[in-house]
Amino acid sequence: MDVFGLFTLNVNSVVPFFQQTSSTELVFLGIGLVGWLPLIYLLLFAGLSFYKDYREDKFTANWEWVVLAIDIPQLNIQTPMAVEQLFSHLAGAYDPPGIRDVFYKGHKQRWFSFEIISIEGYIQFIIRTEKALRDLVEASVYAQYPQAEITEVEDYVTNIPDAYPNQTHDIWAGDFVTAENDALPLRSYREFEHNISKDTVLKDPMGTFLESFSRIGIGEQMWFQILIQPIGNGWKEDAIKKVKELIGEKTSGKKSIFSGLTDNALTKEMSNSLGEIVSQLTGGGGVGAGGEVSNKKDEEPNKMRYMTPGQMKLVEAIETKINKIGFKTKMRGIYAATKTNFNPDRGVHALIGAINQFNIPSANSLVPKVTTSQPTQKQSQAKKAELLKAFKKRKMNVGANPFVLNIEELATVWHFPMSHVATPMLSKAQLKTAEPPSGLPIERALPVVESSTEQSPGRTYIDDSGQIHYVDDQEQRFG
Repeated sequence: MDVFGLFTLNVNSVVPFFQQTSSTELVFLGIGLVGWLPLIYLLLFAGLSFYKDYREDKFTANWEWVVLAIDIPQLNIQTPMAVEQLFSHLAGAYDPPGIRDVFYKGHKQRWFSFEIISIEGYIQFIIRTEKALRDLVEASVYAQYPQAEITEVEDYVTNIPDAYPNQTHDIWAGDFVTAENDALPLRSYREFEHNISKDTVLKDPMGTFLESFSRIGIGEQMWFQILIQPIGNGWKEDAIKKVKELIGEKTSGKKSIFSGLTDNALTKEMSNSLGEIVSQLTGGGGVGAGGEVSNKKDEEPNKMRYMTPGQMKLVEAIETKINKIGFKTKMRGIYAATKTNFNPDRGVHALIGAINQFNIPSANSLVPKVTTSQPTQKQSQAKKAELLKAFKKRKMNVGANPFVLNIEELATVWHFPMSHVATPMLSKAQLKTAEPPSGLPIERALPVVESSTEQSPGRTYIDDSGQIHYVDDQEQRFG
């Protein structure tokens, strides 16, 4: 048998070959013929990954990081919507690279770390950023909180040892992830509003969060960080696929042999005509305009009419989420203390409980995924060193996988508390009146004008035409 005019295949000799060869020998023969392809693929993938990491290390070698302490005014009436706008402002740092930028220049997208720390009950809001983006961060904060105070401080993470076990400290550390698909939303701050009167009152979720942080005592520390990295809109396409899955919308089915002809408008009509011919000859359902084989003409496009109110509400919540900007997100929490004061039953449970208030059982939740609670002592100590180092370096790709939150969800979890939240140990800016700059031009005030026509020296007067005059000691007038 002639195969494409390339070589001649003798079928009569092939059949006996397979009959006389054992299955084990056939497997080894197949591995020998094509088994090297996956190996080549893995080696190529690993090589590109190592090269990409090498170029990124070169690109980020000159980055300088700054830690900014944010103090807001004591009288803060701004809702979390102000922080939502802050995150929206920071999305301007998105710098999508090309293939050449990634593999030649080693381009890496800059990210931010939004943190809340409590050292022996004293609470401080922290933003860590690369120095080149400091102006963007400060402009974002001042735009929403003009009276805020931003101070560059030393990084607090050096207060505890890096290696475990050690003689002085012990820690619990964990990464938090979304329990469900990223498309499903968390509880928004809008759902914490209570209408107990004609006015809408926000039951600020930050009150519960900060109360947990204020409960720790001498020798204890609580750290919480949210790493955010600007991204494109690819995550929204995945969310739309999730919506189609929930409503039972039919996705692109099996393609016919004519599907390749439908890449442009000119060939669509040809495809439809050929599809009709196939339908007439085979008695089938024909081929659609996109080349898909259809067997039912009256089939419903989706199952929305059969969905429950809860399912419909979930679909609406997903569509609401993708209406806002998203960030690649990583959350970590650490409870550290001296060995004599280490009490994870108080510190760890308080942190997890505070985060639980953002969960929606029917939608999405934040749960601890990778933690220092390991089966063996050796594994636990290794995980402590790994997660603590990742926290100190603000590493995005260490530990649990990152996920996507939009600016509304981020502002719900991390925002400045409103004035009615009683947190006595929270650092706040003091109201003060600043003196004007010394070089500011000012207008010299005129002396008191007397409405009189008396023209005695050292006095001002207004004449009948309304013009102001001054009479000096020598009886000279100046207009």
